Amino acid sequence: MRGALEAALRSAPESGLTAKDLSGLVGISEKDVAGHLEHLEKSLKAQGARLEVLPATCLACGFTFKERRRFTRPGACPECRATRIDPPAFRVPR
Repeated sequence: MRGALEAALRSAPESGLTAKDLSGLVGISEKDVAGHLEHLEKSLKAQGARLEVLPATCLACGFTFKERRRFTRPGACPECRATRIDPPAFRVPR
């Protein structure tokens, strides 16, 4: 499972892949992707690579969740409280 996930992330475009994209490519539920990404991040670190997280962004005010460490989509924006959030994207840089 993680091998397929890693392969998908290594071939990801510059814009990265969201949890929804990854769930469709790998065949797991979107909710399970976050757990697999946590394990994959540790595996990549041991190999000398890293998982790059492109942060989530509020579509209403443009706030960027730069400091967020969780791999799930935030529920609401801390600035404007809007729930229209562009989810984080992930990739393994070449």
